[in-house]
Amino acid sequence: MFIAFAEAVVGGEREAISAARVALAKQCSPAAATDAAAVAALFNAINRVADAIGIEVEGSKEERTAYFREALDLDSFQTARIKKS
Repeated sequence: MFIAFAEAVVGGEREAISAARVALAKQCSPAAATDAAAVAALFNAINRVADAIGIEVEGSKEERTAYFREALDLDSFQTARIKKS
């Protein structure tokens, strides 16, 4: 259920998020659904702050993640292309 909720949040469709949140609350608890929503919001906020101030992925991490970034086409996202000048 947590994965379904996370996927819905990333997808951004209100109906999907709502349905996933309700399902999570039924299976776990309303408190668990609230905690999951808070964690998702926090990760989103941290990522936006890092992008806004220009923090880049360290070179060693970029090398270690090259395979799955390519497999998932993550480098095509706008924020992945932001580089310091």
